[in-house]
Amino acid sequence: MQRLWRASLPAGSVGLAWLGQAGFAVRCEGCRLLIDPYLSDSLAEKYRGTEFPHVRLMPAPVDPGQIQGLDWVFCTHRHSDHMDPGSLPVLAQNNSACRFVVPRAEREAALKAGLPAERTVAVNAGESLSLSEDVTVKVVAAAHETLKANERGEHHILGFIFKTPRLVLYHSGDCVPYDGLAAELLRHKIDVALLPVNGRDAWRTSRGIAGNFTFAEARRLCADAHIRCLVAHHFGMFAFNTPSVAELRQEASRAAIGHACVLPTLESYYLLEQGHSGMPSVVEI
Repeated sequence: MQRLWRASLPAGSVGLAWLGQAGFAVRCEGCRLLIDPYLSDSLAEKYRGTEFPHVRLMPAPVDPGQIQGLDWVFCTHRHSDHMDPGSLPVLAQNNSACRFVVPRAEREAALKAGLPAERTVAVNAGESLSLSEDVTVKVVAAAHETLKANERGEHHILGFIFKTPRLVLYHSGDCVPYDGLAAELLRHKIDVALLPVNGRDAWRTSRGIAGNFTFAEARRLCADAHIRCLVAHHFGMFAFNTPSVAELRQEASRAAIGHACVLPTLESYYLLEQGHSGMPSVVEI
């Protein structure tokens, strides 16, 4: 991630680095932001000695205490691998101008996780947010197996659509297909989608582990919404909740002509650009 922060990016491009699980670092049009950073061992500490000990299978690519220059952090929902009490207070302390965007339905959970109230921005599906003169965010609902909203109609799980002058990037949050999602995404002319691919099954559901898209469902959503590039995530972190990376590579190799499927690694960052043909270019650096 530090390489992405230091890199000289071409004008109009978006820089992307995977942080593991659903976490990403993004540089776009002068903004530095994180999405769902899980950079601690808070879940291993919480669940030590239980059926699901949450031992990390991959190291955190960066110490949250070393991250500076942040403008924004986005949390899609309250699960600790997305709203991490081991990372967020450290990021807030070391980035005094950074603001933290969370679901309005989970604002209290965000404050309990250590975020400063005066820099916590609560949003709901259907709303928009301006990050800079050139970058805006559209907030959409996500279904972590189900669409969940409180009595005020505030959604507990969100996705974010980041719009720059040349590229539109979508992070779904934890999500499965639901009626109207593809049509909503189609309206926004998304170039690149960051989608979880760890799937779901009856065994995990029976133990309270909410699931996500399968790889096939993620690819189908991209096809239905005319999204030309899929960046898969939410794999390789916890032994009880990940597909085989070898199987994911096989799935990615089956991408249709004119579409790209990327399995990111922690060691690289990615340059996203809009090609002359309309096909987004994703270059591993």
